[in-house]
Amino acid sequence: QVQLVESGGALVQPGGSLRLSCAASGFTFSNYYMSWSRQAPGKGLETVSGINDDGTNSMYADSVKGRFTISRDNAKSMLYLQMNSLKPEDTAVYYCKRGAVRGQGTQVTVSS
Repeated sequence: QVQLVESGGALVQPGGSLRLSCAASGFTFSNYYMSWSRQAPGKGLETVSGINDDGTNSMYADSVKGRFTISRDNAKSMLYLQMNSLKPEDTAVYYCKRGAVRGQGTQVTVSS
């Protein structure tokens, strides 16, 4: 079955960087558009970034544009999110998604 396992979340100071990873299995990863979403405490799910099947096109929410970079390695069935210049408002649980399917999430906390 489809399995998405996120990792890389941590506590980081404002201005810091993190790289999230998502290991995908149970499907042909290279055939699918993939995305990252996040959910902050008390808020709804927000799509942060998405990337097409071959990695040639990506999209970003305005809130992260210029700071986050999405990438993928189809040979390894891995999805990544490089997050730079982190802000306290980036604090959330981050989810790797294939359509409506998502992993268990990884916690990112930005605080001094």
